[in-house]
Amino acid sequence: MHSPDRRRQAETLLASGLSLSACARLSGVARSTLRTWRDTSPTPRGLECPRCSDAPLVPEVYAALLGYYLGDGCVSTARRCFALRISCDIAYPEIIVDVRRLLETTHPSAATHLVRAPGCVVVQKAWKHWPCLLPQHGPGPKHSRPIVLEDWQRTILESHPAPFLRGLFHSDGSRVSNRVRRMVAGRMKYYVYPRWQFTNYSDDIRELCCWALDLVDVPWRQSNRHHISVSTRAGVARLDELIGLKQ
Repeated sequence: MHSPDRRRQAETLLASGLSLSACARLSGVARSTLRTWRDTSPTPRGLECPRCSDAPLVPEVYAALLGYYLGDGCVSTARRCFALRISCDIAYPEIIVDVRRLLETTHPSAATHLVRAPGCVVVQKAWKHWPCLLPQHGPGPKHSRPIVLEDWQRTILESHPAPFLRGLFHSDGSRVSNRVRRMVAGRMKYYVYPRWQFTNYSDDIRELCCWALDLVDVPWRQSNRHHISVSTRAGVARLDELIGLKQ
């Protein structure tokens, strides 16, 4: 007779898409028992997909997660499931914490893994329903294929553009100090001012960034083919307020 905690652990492993043999090795429960639980038990709370059932989807959490995914995320195929992986610069530990919180809020019943890589930490979680929530996934780099929002996604972002911008700028953006020099009254003077810059090779993702900036009345300009800049003093202050600094 297995304890309720052991059964919950085993059901979580099963729901993550692992094979019966793998779940048996990890949980210490016989394959025949796992098969019975899998075929007769209802889906444990927290494993339901908001797109496939009436499970709740926190819109501001989803908006930020979508931004991080479009910036530095990918959905990979694993055996019987999918893995969402978001790469985070190791220099910004609070962003790593933010991404982990977003994944755990969206899918609370499965383990979140932090994988060290050169210069970064990859925050990842397995779930068979990631393609339901992130229909923009596909083979190859995101800039090599169309990135088009579905109507339900656009509705969420229209109501919550700030979290979406946080995900975009905290993954593929930077806040830098511009140094310029100008001749004033016959003397060269130097000025330093902050600027936010978003860099992405996908035309569609850059357009989504500009669309979201327009929703929150932050002026922007395209400084070159792959870069969107927020340079005015008021615009930088407004974006600082909406998304916070990268930390």
